[in-house]
Amino acid sequence: MNKADLIESVATSTDMSKAEAGRALDAVLDGIAGALSGGDQVALVGFGTFLVRERAARMGRNPQTGAAIQIAASKGVGFKPGKALKESL
Repeated sequence: MNKADLIESVATSTDMSKAEAGRALDAVLDGIAGALSGGDQVALVGFGTFLVRERAARMGRNPQTGAAIQIAASKGVGFKPGKALKESL
């Protein structure tokens, strides 16, 4: 399922137009992204939790030359599924 399919599904199940459903989905995604960029986590009960995960600096290897390189520490987004989501699978 891609974003367009999700918008269509929301529009159908809520009797909204596709444009309204698209704006609603964009608002939800912007809210999640804003909370994560502020360092918070977003917990949707029954679905799961989005959180910021730290990746430590590490050594890597250039596949073309084989030379060792230092990969800097970074942050990434993690997702922990909720109990209800796990059980539905």
